[in-house]
Amino acid sequence: MSPSNRRRPGRRPQGPRRPGERGGTRPTDPARLAAFEVLKAVRVDEAYANLVLPHVLGRLGLEGRDAAFATELASGTLRQQGTYDAVLAACIDRPLAKVEAKVLDVLRLGAHQVLSMRVPDHAAISTSVDLARAKVGQGPAGFVNAVLRKVTRNTLEEWVAEVAPAREKDHDGWATVAFSHPRWVVEQLAEAVGRDQIDALLEADNVPPSVTLVARPGRATVDELGGTPTSYSPFGVTLDSGSPAGIAAVAEGRAGVQDEGSQLVAIALAEADVEPDKPRAESWLDLCAGPGGKSALLAALAAQQGAALVANERQPHRAGLVLANLTDRSAGSHVEGVAGVVAGDGTRPPFKDATFDRILVDAPCTGLGALRRRPEARWRRGTADLDVLVDLQRSLLDRAVDLTRPGGVVLYATCSPVLAETSGVVQSVLADRSDVRLEPIAATVGDVPDSTGPIEGTVQLWPHRHGTDAMFLALLRRTRA
Repeated sequence: MSPSNRRRPGRRPQGPRRPGERGGTRPTDPARLAAFEVLKAVRVDEAYANLVLPHVLGRLGLEGRDAAFATELASGTLRQQGTYDAVLAACIDRPLAKVEAKVLDVLRLGAHQVLSMRVPDHAAISTSVDLARAKVGQGPAGFVNAVLRKVTRNTLEEWVAEVAPAREKDHDGWATVAFSHPRWVVEQLAEAVGRDQIDALLEADNVPPSVTLVARPGRATVDELGGTPTSYSPFGVTLDSGSPAGIAAVAEGRAGVQDEGSQLVAIALAEADVEPDKPRAESWLDLCAGPGGKSALLAALAAQQGAALVANERQPHRAGLVLANLTDRSAGSHVEGVAGVVAGDGTRPPFKDATFDRILVDAPCTGLGALRRRPEARWRRGTADLDVLVDLQRSLLDRAVDLTRPGGVVLYATCSPVLAETSGVVQSVLADRSDVRLEPIAATVGDVPDSTGPIEGTVQLWPHRHGTDAMFLALLRRTRA
């Protein structure tokens, strides 16, 4: 071999650089790079991890075990961020706010590998150092190495015991660290579920949910989807393995990914009695339809009853998602049961009063009932957001009653169990109007045990009891004043 072709000691051969690699450095592990990019998108662009992750995995060509590792690393880090920040704060001699954001992302990813994944300490540290060197620089890489070595001195349980308040003296402070929820969220959820069940709920929030699919009736069957039938929805299955994208009915839009609790919302509205019965076809409205999952199931149920659904969504880009969910991909037109998709403000919708027989108000909310699938949501909301959302929820429900004909029904639903967003909103509207009454909804939901809501006649689902998102459902009937 000629001297020009020999490798120099300590040097690797030149070739194409892998993602995240700088000249003269070791390549960055693609799965860890993917997780880093997801955290950055969540932090910088306020993206949702479950939406951005498939794009990042596809761009980096990750499949199988690598994709699964990246998914757990990104989602788990976001889920346990509060716990890891408490640990890191004990290992760093300055406030975390003084640590560069990109470096803090690397440290959180490293902490998750050390404390919650079966990754050897040396591998977790060395790959985190490589990631920091590639994405931030040599100096921060040394800092990452030093901090993570300190993290390895304790187990997760030992760290919680060291950095959290004493459970007996300050339960909510302890739970904030132990279960990685902001304190105000712990307090709100405890008020809703009860002190005897708050730990079980918080723990359930940190368990990744199974993938649940819905077979839209008249368009797909449960048997087509495989998996295990859901406990309460006749149209749902839980995937035992594999990706939804590989199922023909999902790829063709005849089925979709949808939590069982959301399926029950659509079913409850479709099954509610409407008074008086009329010979004409019913008109249904989904007032806050984006992104369109519930609309798609409602449209299928409406078609079976000879009814037609109008889907309304305020934000035009989300209205586009609704339209895609309600389009027959083979025919290029609306699926059966759809009267149209409208981009309009739900508090000032472009419809005449007393127009609709059934209306769904799936109101914008804090989303604290879906923290299993959207772990970053817990870090984005605050008590100020709650006040703004409650005002909006009241306006939407009040306007929906106006749009409902006498004898028709409005189903108010939130993916939040917070009492201000559930019983508070419903009781406020009932107190202000003489032309609406609360109707028992449990029978239309089906046999769901231990699901009594905060007001008699309402339903509250829970992750730790039912394996669903914490959906709240209340049925209101428009009466003659």
